[in-house]
Amino acid sequence: RNLILGIDQYVLRQACSHPRLVLDQPGLTSSKLACFFELFEDLRAGKHRCLVFSQFTRLLDLLQAELVARGVSFLRLDGSTPVADRRSRVDAFQNGQGDLFLISLKAGGTGLNLTAADYVVHLDPWWNPASEDQASDRAHRLGQTRPVTIYRLIARDSVEEKVVCLHGHKRQLAFDLLEGSNQASGLGTDQLRELLRR
Repeated sequence: RNLILGIDQYVLRQACSHPRLVLDQPGLTSSKLACFFELFEDLRAGKHRCLVFSQFTRLLDLLQAELVARGVSFLRLDGSTPVADRRSRVDAFQNGQGDLFLISLKAGGTGLNLTAADYVVHLDPWWNPASEDQASDRAHRLGQTRPVTIYRLIARDSVEEKVVCLHGHKRQLAFDLLEGSNQASGLGTDQLRELLRR
């Protein structure tokens, strides 16, 4: 039963990003990508550069196709990127190539310095908020001279809202435990079970 629930949540999270991740039918559109392109036009008008993260490489494929159709300059890094090409793509972005850098969350979580970007967009929430924070930190590195703005695109009234709510609980629990606070003990047994169950 837990496996079935996990699969359902995975499919629901994909559907929030783009219906074509669930139903591969031409003509289906994504309100999330439409929202992204509205934001991107504002960023481009302001001469900003942006990191775009997703845990779904197929979503990055769909976004990439639309960027190509619109003539937008971008770079991409995901798990299929050869190790030898990672550094050259990062260097190219740092040296001004590409308005956007599309990055899969797992591929972009560690070891990258991308201070040429001053905006970060997360197309979908990851279960572990620390993974998102780590990815966002790619723009918050030594050498960053501008404020960095982070957007998280979340589908309203969806499983994504529940994931973001869970982020808040996880962050507070981690803070309480790391600070040695007694507030963590204020959670009842049922609350802790529910938190771990999610």
